[in-house]
Amino acid sequence: MSIEKQVDSGRRGLLVATCAAGGVAGLATAGALVSTFQPSERAKAAGAPVEVDISALKEGEMATVEWRGKPVWILKRTPEMLASLAKTEDKVADPDSEKPYTMPLPEYCEKQSRSRKDHKEILIAVGICSHLGCSPGSKFQPGPQPSLPDDWQGGFLCPCHGSTFDLAGRVYKNKPAPQNLDVPRHMYLSDTKIVIGKDEKGEA
Repeated sequence: MSIEKQVDSGRRGLLVATCAAGGVAGLATAGALVSTFQPSERAKAAGAPVEVDISALKEGEMATVEWRGKPVWILKRTPEMLASLAKTEDKVADPDSEKPYTMPLPEYCEKQSRSRKDHKEILIAVGICSHLGCSPGSKFQPGPQPSLPDDWQGGFLCPCHGSTFDLAGRVYKNKPAPQNLDVPRHMYLSDTKIVIGKDEKGEA
């Protein structure tokens, strides 16, 4: 099974995200819009939290939902994907997410995995590059590929200006993007239900 397999692709079309610079439209991520437990359009426009059922999400798959008009990725990482984060630690510009983009890393997220310690395999990240607002594409397969280094461990590639991010959304050194991808505040209602945009302290 391809690790970039789309999730629930038959239910909705891909979310369209418009890049802030250059007028580039499109969402270049693996995964389809998850519609389960979505709030109303009016509530979403106001920034309401979004509940997501990830019970069908398999290891190596990524789903995309919309929150505050932005694509939010939910990636269920394999053990191999998690292990790759130690290999990229010295290659990324800000391994501990000390320089926030539009929001700081939530304090309950472990710094290397950038996820909650009790759900370390799940990465939740806003799919917007911190350079000029394009949406990076998934490049989960490790190894040499066009526009990627020979020791590529898997991650994300921004199609606009070539910024690369590891499987925790941390930007590589010497790339146009100045910060890591945002990790929004979130919490788990159960092992298979997540709320994005809200945690134990309230709404983001």
